[in-house]
Amino acid sequence: MSLTLHYKGKSTEFSYQIGKRRLVTSVVLLCGLLLVSSRSTYQVEESHARIDFAKSGLMQQRQEVDELKQTTQQQLAGIMLKLAEVQSEITRVNALGARLVEQAGLNQDEFSFNQLPPIGGPVDESVVTIKGTNEILSKIDSALETLDSKTQQLAALESIMLNHHILEEASLAGRPIESGWLSSYYGVRKDPFTGMPAMHKGIDFAGKEGEAVVSTGAGLVTWAGERYGYGQLIEIDHGDGIVTRYGHNKAVSVKIGDVVTKGQEIALMGSTGRSTGAHVHYEVLKNGRQQDPLPFVYRER
Repeated sequence: MSLTLHYKGKSTEFSYQIGKRRLVTSVVLLCGLLLVSSRSTYQVEESHARIDFAKSGLMQQRQEVDELKQTTQQQLAGIMLKLAEVQSEITRVNALGARLVEQAGLNQDEFSFNQLPPIGGPVDESVVTIKGTNEILSKIDSALETLDSKTQQLAALESIMLNHHILEEASLAGRPIESGWLSSYYGVRKDPFTGMPAMHKGIDFAGKEGEAVVSTGAGLVTWAGERYGYGQLIEIDHGDGIVTRYGHNKAVSVKIGDVVTKGQEIALMGSTGRSTGAHVHYEVLKNGRQQDPLPFVYRER
């Protein structure tokens, strides 16, 4: 089998005969060229399709990020507005508290509504903040701490001015120190060791280590020594179910069974037990339950 190609022109005429083997080879080569050509075209079209799909996905993500940005900006604006309202309320409370302190004739250093009391505690290194939010979070934390402090101060003022929980039969009066200042109130506060809210069942008077700690009333010493959390502790029974406690002492000056008088030195101020610095933790108990000691501290002798 063969294929004859014949060409006849005006001045040229020729014939070309292709054998069977050569014909098959030519057909195969032609098909290969057509296949390669079509495959190359398909790959180009497929690549274009993939690029278009990727571009579409990126554009959609860009739109979603823009929407998230707008929402976040609106939320931050709302937070800052609310924070401004809180700070305005704190200013109003400061003015009210200062007037009440003046009217009650109290020590303005112990009821200062113009600044926060010194606080302490460990830093939680597990908390990770996003860059740019530190300032806002710091302002919020500061506002919350200020509100907590002002709430405690106002509650203390209320307790003193309204003479809450004063027991007429109790003879306690005055401070458990000769020099120093009131540094922490009775009630819920942020624990300086854990950072979590915790009930503070007494009040703290800070001062210099070694300063005298005195009894706020006559009574019988029922504890003089180490107790968990309190460090070196003095406990005095004043009768009628009234007991006072003086914790974190550097040293004790009395022993169990001693009879003490009001104003007598019973210990030296220290920072033993669960304490962050030199101070006296002062508690008043009635029938085994802690009371707010502030009304006793400010009651007339």
